Amino acid sequence: MGAANGPPPVRRVHLLLLAIGAAVALSCWQVGLFDLQRLWDGAQGLGELLGELFPLRMQRWPHWLLPLWETLCMSVASTALAVVLSLPMAFLASRPTAPHPLIRYLARGVLNLLRALPDLLLALLLVAAVGFGQLPGAMALAIHSVGMVGKFMAETMEQADPDPAEALFSTGADRLQVFVHVLLPQCWPSMLDLVFYRWEFNMRSAIVLGAVGAGGIGTELISALRLLDYGQVTALLLVIFLAVALVDQLSSQCRQHLTR
Repeated sequence: MGAANGPPPVRRVHLLLLAIGAAVALSCWQVGLFDLQRLWDGAQGLGELLGELFPLRMQRWPHWLLPLWETLCMSVASTALAVVLSLPMAFLASRPTAPHPLIRYLARGVLNLLRALPDLLLALLLVAAVGFGQLPGAMALAIHSVGMVGKFMAETMEQADPDPAEALFSTGADRLQVFVHVLLPQCWPSMLDLVFYRWEFNMRSAIVLGAVGAGGIGTELISALRLLDYGQVTALLLVIFLAVALVDQLSSQCRQHLTR
């Protein structure tokens, strides 16, 4: 009977680990991690590049303040828009509140699609549609964020204690009332954690989107790289590191105070 049901559990685990190990080894070979000569040549080239990164060229730092502010605004606006759009999507995608199973599956499918689309690709499409600047960058980050934030919110509500929701349903309340008065208050601390984590992520992503015309400090970084001005690249990386570290610290403090 055990043979009919497949290999024993321990053997299945060993086979699974072996398959994972083979997949990892094949992936490493495919990307060239086993090409020792190329890795050695790359290490030497990296050493030469590191030598060109210094000294730092900070002369243009006053010109970086506005692009840095633009990047920060892009991350905040995209996160706020994502939250506004994610709440109704979570309502439709969550089992306790979805009006119909078909609507739930459709909402889940939309969230999966949004999560699968890279924010860089979305930014390229939106730049082509609305032009250069922060608007396409913020819209791309917001659309991509909805896929992740909406899915997490829906799953958080599904894992919530069902008793309060059932008690409110028994009084004749509809799904929207249960969503507003039971599920949101119960799940809000976890949702708030996710929102701030997503803000940190969007801050980093907003820097990258500058490479495709979305504005911000990323545009300055790409310009310096194109000019091979490595001293300015290092200075910009330092400024970006400090800005991201400040956002991370601010996000952590906000989470601690708002989820007590």
